[in-house]
Amino acid sequence: MKKDAKIYVAGHRGLVGSAIMRKLKKEGYNNLVYRTSSELDLRRQEKVEEFFEEEKPEYVILAAAKVGGIQANDTYSAEFLYDNLMIETNVIDAAYQNDVKKLLFLGSSCIYPKFADQPMKEDYLLSGKLESTNEGYAVAKITGIKLCEHYNKQYDTNFISAMPTNLYGPNDNFDLETSHVLPALIRKFHEAKINEEDEVVIWGTGKPRREFLHVDDLADALLFLMNNYNGDQFVNVGVGKDISILELAELIKDIVGFEGEIVNDLSKPDGTPRKLLDVSRINNLGWRAHLSLEEGIFKTYEWYKKKYDKQDK
Repeated sequence: MKKDAKIYVAGHRGLVGSAIMRKLKKEGYNNLVYRTSSELDLRRQEKVEEFFEEEKPEYVILAAAKVGGIQANDTYSAEFLYDNLMIETNVIDAAYQNDVKKLLFLGSSCIYPKFADQPMKEDYLLSGKLESTNEGYAVAKITGIKLCEHYNKQYDTNFISAMPTNLYGPNDNFDLETSHVLPALIRKFHEAKINEEDEVVIWGTGKPRREFLHVDDLADALLFLMNNYNGDQFVNVGVGKDISILELAELIKDIVGFEGEIVNDLSKPDGTPRKLLDVSRINNLGWRAHLSLEEGIFKTYEWYKKKYDKQDK
């Protein structure tokens, strides 16, 4: 992509979108197009078509989505399915209708079967049953992948898909009702430390294993793919290493400086036993993650404390 190419970042204020914006600006891309959700509801086909006809972006990075953790996905499964289906369908079709040169669709590692072999290769898609707690979200994301694949097949578009592992970083969602595990734990341990509490409760057994990628590493990978990859097959993006939820809690506990105990709430679900991506494809293309989990959590906690202190004042 040329530095003055017109690039539309959908979802520019979210965790992923804001990281992409930071990366593009840092690398000198100066013709960025974006809208807030209040300015443009991507679930509304007519509004999306009007936007594309007016702006005519050359490149699109589709990072807009309705996202959340286990509880949110399970409780609001219809919303997660409907909202994400509408967003991706409207944007992908409008990109085709308006001759977008290249589009990148963002999926999620939850697209893989619950009991998929580990690490999960791209070829494992649709090879088994999904995890029930996030099935709606997963089905929507699988549909987005297939939309890109079939638009390429029928219309000769250049629509690619990337499947990131679990993400974290600045602008994450720290709401305990709807957030993912890592930001939720940062908030729990921070508040427990401030309030001088004796314990922090974590969901389930703590045995499930998860892989975590800092969102700045993801943004770097996405720009790499936009400039270096063209293909129908989606690409996993991760670090290639995982950690148990209990080990993650202990790591965050140490970084935050909480001195109490970690207690397991066994009435809560564990979710998928393990989700580790096979990242050999993107590694072979020439990209690898840079930030260690320890460094990434430390940076995220520093960002969170600044935000927390501002809100507290």
